[in-house]
Amino acid sequence: MKQFLRYTLLAVVVLTLQQAKAQNNAPRDSVIQFYGVVMTSDSLRALPATSVIVEGRGRGTITNNDGVFSIAVLKGDRITFSSIGFKDKSYIIPHNLTDNQYSLIVLLINDTAYLPATILKPRPSREQFERDFVNIRVPDDEYEIARQNTNEGRLRALMNILPADGREAVNQQLRQQANKYYYAGQLPPQNIFNPAAWADFIQAWKRGDFKSKSTPTTY
Repeated sequence: MKQFLRYTLLAVVVLTLQQAKAQNNAPRDSVIQFYGVVMTSDSLRALPATSVIVEGRGRGTITNNDGVFSIAVLKGDRITFSSIGFKDKSYIIPHNLTDNQYSLIVLLINDTAYLPATILKPRPSREQFERDFVNIRVPDDEYEIARQNTNEGRLRALMNILPADGREAVNQQLRQQANKYYYAGQLPPQNIFNPAAWADFIQAWKRGDFKSKSTPTTY
C-alpha cells in the first residue's frame, strides 16, 4: 500500500512539472514576429501611416514612409489594416507556423464614397440676380452683429486688449533692437519735443484711447 501511494505521488509530481513546463513554453513558442509591406492594389504604391491593429489586444503600429511594418503577435491573432480612403482588410496569423517569423504583402483596395448630386442653377439674367440680392432680408440680430464687428472703435479696443501674436511680438522685439543699435553711443531723441508725437497723442486723446476699459455694471 505504501509503495502504491509512493508511485501515485511521484506520478502526480511528474505530471504537474510537465504541465507547468508546457505552460511556460507555450506563450514563447506562439510569439511571432509579423512584418511586411502595405501597398495599393491598383498601382502597387506604398501606403505610409497605415494602422496595423491587433484585434482584442489593445496593441498596434503604423507603417513607415515605405509602407513597411513590423510587430510582435501571437498565433491566431487577427490583424486589421486600416488607411483613410481604402477598405479595411484583416488577416489571421496561422496556428500551424513552424517558424517564429511571418511576412505578408497587404494590398488595400480604394474605398469610393459617393456623395449626393448637387445641381447648380444660375440666375436667368443679371438683372434678376441684382434684384434678388438687394431684396434679401437679413435678420436684424445678424445685421447688428456684423455692424458691431466692423465698428472702428470696437476693433481698436480689441487691439488694445488682446495680446499680440507671435509675429507681432517678434516684430516689436526686432524694432526695439534696431532702435537700440541705431542710437548706440548717443542719446535717443525725446518725443516730448517731437510735434508728430504730440499730434498722435492729441488724436489718441480725442478717440478715447486713454479711457478706462472697464464699464460700470448696470442693474
